Amino acid sequence: MIAIAHFFAISCYIGAAGLASAPFARPIPAPVRGVIALLAAGALAHALALADFAILHGQPPLAGMGPALSFAGFVVAATLLLVEVLAREVSLTLFAAPLAAIATIGAVVAGLIPGPEPVGTRGVWLASHIAFSFLGLASFATAAAAGIMYLVERRELKSRRFGPIFQFFPPLETLDRINHLAVVAGWLTLTVGVALAVGYSFAYNAVNLPDIVWGLAAWAAVTALTVGRLVAGWQARRAAVLSSALFIGIVALYVAVRMVSTQPGQFL
Repeated sequence: MIAIAHFFAISCYIGAAGLASAPFARPIPAPVRGVIALLAAGALAHALALADFAILHGQPPLAGMGPALSFAGFVVAATLLLVEVLAREVSLTLFAAPLAAIATIGAVVAGLIPGPEPVGTRGVWLASHIAFSFLGLASFATAAAAGIMYLVERRELKSRRFGPIFQFFPPLETLDRINHLAVVAGWLTLTVGVALAVGYSFAYNAVNLPDIVWGLAAWAAVTALTVGRLVAGWQARRAAVLSSALFIGIVALYVAVRMVSTQPGQFL
């Protein structure tokens, strides 16, 4: 049941991205209701799978590589669904829905096997850290997606090409606003997540250096973007370039950390 629900969610995420790309195949608007319906169906199936996992194993799907990746995919999909419903357009689905699908596929490949889960206050502390951190990363992924779209559309405008990208993508100002808000939201939630991680590490003598290094690097990247936007007055193009590049770097660093971590699955 859990595996079937994951495969259904993956199909919905990929299908939503496919529907969102319709204007690039034919000169028609993207079916907003259809895309949102697929995203909602996928997120619902994913949520049910995670709930079933929690009931079956008696712990939230946060410990262990597979469960953590599945939760990450769900958070990205749920964040995307919220943004698209509020914006009433589905262009971000082109970039964010595949991210949710890739994370969920990674979860299935890694195996939905629960990791060691501390009990009591320690377990709540660890679960809170992971949940807040993933919320922050999902917001950062949204900022990166908006940044990539901003750069693509800006290049099209400078080249005076007014094809499907110009017609389908939101105005540059809207993409910049999404990037701005997502960066700030990502910084707030990731700050809480990293603070909980550092406190947990020292309170329970569970220091895992690779994970701590990665967490602090991710937090430093999002902090730099937030300070640049709020204090230094970075312009939209610079913020778009850095948010996209830093997100790719954070993901690459995460993969490297997971390969050398001495306590796989304990933290992000």
